[in-house]
Amino acid sequence: MRSAAKSRESESGKLRIGDDWNAIRIIALSQANPLKAVAEFVENSMDAQATTITIMRGREHGAHYLTVRDDGEGVPRSSDGLPDFKFVATHICDSIKRRLKANGAGGSIQGEFGIGLLSFWTVGDTLTMTSTGADQRAYQMVMNKGDPRYTVSPRRTLFAERGTEVKIHPLLEGIRSLSGEKIQWYLASELRDRIRNTRVRVTVVDKLARKQYEVEPRKFGGRLLHLLPAVRSRFGEAYAELYLTEPGDDHRVALTRGGTRVIEDLVALPGLERPPWNSRYLEGLIDVPYLNLTPGTRSGIVHDERYAAFVAALTPLEAELQGVIEAQRRAEEEQANRESLRAIQRAFREAMVALPREEYDWFDIQARSPEAGAKVEPRGQSPAHEESAMGGVAEPGAVESAQRQFFDHAGPLHGVVISPSASTVAVNQSRRFRALPRDRSRRRVERDLLFKWKIAEGGGTLSSTSDQEVSFQAPSSPGLIHLIVTVSQLDVRASAEALITVADVLDEAIGPAVVNARGLPGYTFERAAGELWRSRFDAERNLIVVNNGHRDFVFATRSRALQLRYLARLYIKELVLRNFAGLPAEQLAERMVELSLYVEDKLKPA
Repeated sequence: MRSAAKSRESESGKLRIGDDWNAIRIIALSQANPLKAVAEFVENSMDAQATTITIMRGREHGAHYLTVRDDGEGVPRSSDGLPDFKFVATHICDSIKRRLKANGAGGSIQGEFGIGLLSFWTVGDTLTMTSTGADQRAYQMVMNKGDPRYTVSPRRTLFAERGTEVKIHPLLEGIRSLSGEKIQWYLASELRDRIRNTRVRVTVVDKLARKQYEVEPRKFGGRLLHLLPAVRSRFGEAYAELYLTEPGDDHRVALTRGGTRVIEDLVALPGLERPPWNSRYLEGLIDVPYLNLTPGTRSGIVHDERYAAFVAALTPLEAELQGVIEAQRRAEEEQANRESLRAIQRAFREAMVALPREEYDWFDIQARSPEAGAKVEPRGQSPAHEESAMGGVAEPGAVESAQRQFFDHAGPLHGVVISPSASTVAVNQSRRFRALPRDRSRRRVERDLLFKWKIAEGGGTLSSTSDQEVSFQAPSSPGLIHLIVTVSQLDVRASAEALITVADVLDEAIGPAVVNARGLPGYTFERAAGELWRSRFDAERNLIVVNNGHRDFVFATRSRALQLRYLARLYIKELVLRNFAGLPAEQLAERMVELSLYVEDKLKPA
């Protein structure tokens, strides 16, 4: 008695399916993505050596349908020469393809689980598969969702066609809006390498939208990275095709097997949610032929020793990619700094047009001659130099080539400004003003122009009312003068206004003695985290040193526009402190507010 009880306690056996139909239902419903199911049908056609595959979406007798037709070898035939539908329907999880792979004859065949056909449950209610026998007659197998039975019967056709046709109808209510364009985009990414390697032509015909699409393998953007370290493990070698791009939220590296996408983003895999895969600087794919896929969905990886070996083999590649990305980031920062400097200096130059020149005549802002080494005349020697010094666009040189003049000719009149737009003049003194007509691209307009000047408010006199440049004679008493010019070119008119402050005495503290003849300074970074200073002016190098470790700078780096405004305000602070040395704090604050208003109005990203 005791020995019999002990034998029952140590009893062993084999696992079995208690309810075959319930197991089939679970397998059929494990594929949750209808687009993945369509990709399964297309891959079956590729495995049958098809050269042309046509996917058709339409409506018949009021019901939506989807067909996948190919010119491949068709369903394998039985001993009597008929399509062996019985084997397909009764050998779930016993794929012929897996046997071919085991015998070394599988080649690039993808399927191995024998359950791909069941994924039609996620697309529609009825599947009809048609193929041709050796007698050149067409036969069809019909399967219904939720029904364990199948039927095989001859199909009446005018003539038998080579290949296989799979028709699913009616489509489920939730996917009737699945357009041909969506199918085309999905297959272009999902089967990118399989389509490219097999050179099969895949066409999507959308009869409902009356459109036809050719499935072109997706092309990645960016720069293809060459000479990357190999991804080798004891199970085989993976193929990496990676592109370096500008960072973007939609940039990701996919995981594929045999040319079919398995995971859209490597970051979704455990152990790979790290740089460089989450940096969004990379696009492309890594094809790993030795990974085991989860049956049913075929959109997951079995985390076994093969997956662990793959993750470990990525280490040299990750180190190389990190170095490439860091170099790209440094180049981007340098480019951003150059663009920021140009944007800030341009904003200062344009602001100088609107600000009183006598009060803000700090810089040697001169237009450089296009020729290298051309001599730059001191400010005030000619109207053209005076205009450029006040922030105007540089005028073309007299020796420019005819080609440059042709491509840079100005368009029609769009607007005009008066240079300077705001100024301070002592009583009984004179000041020259010039109208600067521009086209829409801010190029100088010169032809067919008529000028009309007038003093709209206040006293004083003008040397002329019809010239481009006039001289204003201030009255003998202080006041505020509004000067207006109207420019006409045929039927187009544009006007501008200048504000002139006539003062009894000009403050010497803000006169020409504070002119900085070295021009607008540049800037550089110095990391001093924890220190309170934000910026310093290096007079010897004519540089503004910015503390990029300050918490305000770190906060400003959240966006490009915010960082640009922060740098502009540091410029304003340093230049006001340097050029208005000795003024009371209240006046310095007023100058900073005034300059900030005009500079930030002109501040635009490069």
